[in-house]
Amino acid sequence: MTQQNPLSRRSFLRRATLAGAAFQILPPRLVFGGPEAPSNVITRAVIGTGGMGMNHVTAYPKTLAVCDVDRNHLANSMKKAGGEVKGYSDWREVIERDDIDTIHVPTPPHWHALVSLAAAQAGKDVYSEKPATHTIAEGKALVDTIARYGTMYQVNTWGRQIGHFARKVVASGILGGPLKAYLNPSNCPSGFKIRQWSGKPNLPVEPVPEVLDYEMWQGPAQVKPYHPHRVHGSFRGYWDYDEGGFGDMGQHHVDPVQYALGKDYTAPVEVEAIAPPQHPDACGLWQTIYMKYADGTTFTIDSWEWGEHPTEGKAWIEGPNGKLYRDGRLEPAYLAEELKRFPDLPPLRDWETAVRTRDDSGGYKPNCPAAVRSAEILHLSSIAVRLQRKLQFDPDTRRFVNDEEANRLAYPPMRAPWVLPA
Repeated sequence: MTQQNPLSRRSFLRRATLAGAAFQILPPRLVFGGPEAPSNVITRAVIGTGGMGMNHVTAYPKTLAVCDVDRNHLANSMKKAGGEVKGYSDWREVIERDDIDTIHVPTPPHWHALVSLAAAQAGKDVYSEKPATHTIAEGKALVDTIARYGTMYQVNTWGRQIGHFARKVVASGILGGPLKAYLNPSNCPSGFKIRQWSGKPNLPVEPVPEVLDYEMWQGPAQVKPYHPHRVHGSFRGYWDYDEGGFGDMGQHHVDPVQYALGKDYTAPVEVEAIAPPQHPDACGLWQTIYMKYADGTTFTIDSWEWGEHPTEGKAWIEGPNGKLYRDGRLEPAYLAEELKRFPDLPPLRDWETAVRTRDDSGGYKPNCPAAVRSAEILHLSSIAVRLQRKLQFDPDTRRFVNDEEANRLAYPPMRAPWVLPA
């Protein structure tokens, strides 16, 4: 049996919580008058009420406002909420209301950051769909702004409860180091939908439907002629709005790995992709992403779309002393007994608890710094796929090292009048 360096309970918990702040109960903003009191209801507005957006729409008075640039989507969401819910076509009018506690942001990704930033500046808490951001530039602005305004912010990803056990395993040190993490369709049940959400080059121009404000839908993205494949779900296949299937599904699977590895507050320093040449507008297929962190930890993501499968048969996370599989199995088997020497981590909490306690750490969903870093994995990967070369990245400055072409993709211009805060 490999000798382990035992950790004290205090040392273990300190290592285990490096990925998130300690629990702290602060005075709630809401005034509670009993379980049925109107002041006890955390009110929401839902901005973007297409496919995923409708999952956020609840019955009035929990949902007070809905907003969409497609009149059919808007009508459907107003019908679902019922009561005195009010519908809007411009999200900026929603932000101005002072009776709304939280803003839900299930728009296409190229709008996530701008809406979240404006909501924070208006004193609203934010529950965003994944990915947290569309660019690395947006991530930097979002972290700074959310911290400045004391906003509760979380992103709706699936896997942090899976990563919770893995975090205990990694923090215990029983696997040794440096660690290797792997993602592929065998340990991502939903897959990455790379082929499903590939774009279509050279789309013909079609007339904009009367029900859609396509100008507002494009927002900060560069102007492109309308085609139905560019909007409503299949927008995911175009670099202007998302990053293909990995942009759509990747944060669900990347976030628990980042959390488990204790990397909630950092990013890889090196990234490389195996992929065919990419179209400048339409997202295409890729095979494998290789990443390395400053401490030597590596993270390999394989789409299994073609060719060899370098991650086939690999564990979820492994080190010199053993392996952890996504179903919680440890190899060798004696590691499970060793793990019992270490205390469990504090239980994860839900979004509503974060809003009421003014503490968004330790949640089922990642808070802003963690969500931005896991989204950054998607952006680093996409830029490596597009540029077809190994890239060096500085997690502190959030810029690529000596690579202006990569930095232009990380910090793309927004179309006027939309800008990020300085």
